[in-house]
Amino acid sequence: MSALKDLSDAMATAVESVGASIVQVNARRRLPATGIIWSEDGVIVTTNHVVERDENITITLSDGTSHDATLIGRDPQNDLAVLQVNAELTPATWGDNDSLKVGNLVLALGRPSEQVQATLGVVSALMSSPVQSQREERRRRRKRGGRRMSQVLVDGYIQTDVVMYPGFSGGPLVAADSIVHGINTSGFGRGVSVTVPVATIRNTVNTLRQHGKMKQGYLGVGVQPARLPDTITEELDQETGLLVVSVEADSPASQAGLYVGDILVALDDEPVEQLDELLALLAGERVGKSVTVQIVRGGALQDVSVTIGERS
Repeated sequence: MSALKDLSDAMATAVESVGASIVQVNARRRLPATGIIWSEDGVIVTTNHVVERDENITITLSDGTSHDATLIGRDPQNDLAVLQVNAELTPATWGDNDSLKVGNLVLALGRPSEQVQATLGVVSALMSSPVQSQREERRRRRKRGGRRMSQVLVDGYIQTDVVMYPGFSGGPLVAADSIVHGINTSGFGRGVSVTVPVATIRNTVNTLRQHGKMKQGYLGVGVQPARLPDTITEELDQETGLLVVSVEADSPASQAGLYVGDILVALDDEPVEQLDELLALLAGERVGKSVTVQIVRGGALQDVSVTIGERS
C-alpha cells in the first residue's frame, strides 16, 4: 500500500512540476489546445492540426497571463507546429525514449482550460515508422552489412493507452520522474493515442527555427512501382523498384541523365520499392547533396550521381 501511495504522490508531483511549462494554445475556433514550452527564449511546441490559423494566435501561461504568439513554422508530416512568444519562459525537462519501456506508467497532460488535466495509462508500444521498419527488414534480408540507416523524417512514435480528452493534443507525455518524453496527438488516427518523440521534436524545432519550413528533397521524376527482372531480384533480394515514367526538364534527375524507363532500386545506398520510401529518403538533410542513385537500365544495374534539389 505504501508503494502505491508513493507512486501516486510521484505522479501528482510530476503534474505539478511539468504544469508550469504547459500552456493553453488559442489557434482555432473551438476548444483551445495545449502546448509545451520548449526553451526559455519563448519557443513553444504544439501539434499542427490544432493551429488552424497563421495569425491572431495567443497562448495562456500557467499563471493566467496571455501573450501573442507568432507561428515559426509547421511540420505537417509529424503533426508539429512551433510558436514564438516575446517572453522569458520556464521550459519543460525533455528526456529521450531510451528510458521508456513497454508497460511503463505514463501521464498525458493537457491545459484546455485554466487548470492542467491528466490521464493515466501505460506505454503499449515503441514503434519505428512504417517506412523505417520496412527498410530494416529488407536490410536484414539483404545482409549487406556496414550500411547506415538514414534519418527518416518520422523517426517513430510512442503508442499508449491514455485517454486523449478534447484539447489534450499538443500536451506532454510525462513519466513519474517529471520528464517529458514527447507530444501527444490525436491527429494520426481516430482512437489511437500517439506521442511524437523528443528526437523528432528537436529536429523539427531546429529546422523550423533555421529555415522557417521543413525542407523536402526533389528529384523531378514521375514513378510507379514495377517488378524487377529475375536476375536483379536475385542479386538484390528485392522484388520491385520504381519505374521512371516521366522526367521534368532541367530537374536534378534530368541533369543527372536519368531517363524514362529507368528503374530506381536504391538512393544513397538505401533500397526503394515504394513511393513513400523514396519520399522519406528525400528528407531535408539530403537537399543540396550529391548522392548515388542505383538504377536498372537495359537489364543491368548502374550507379548515377544526382544532386538532390529542394521542392519549392
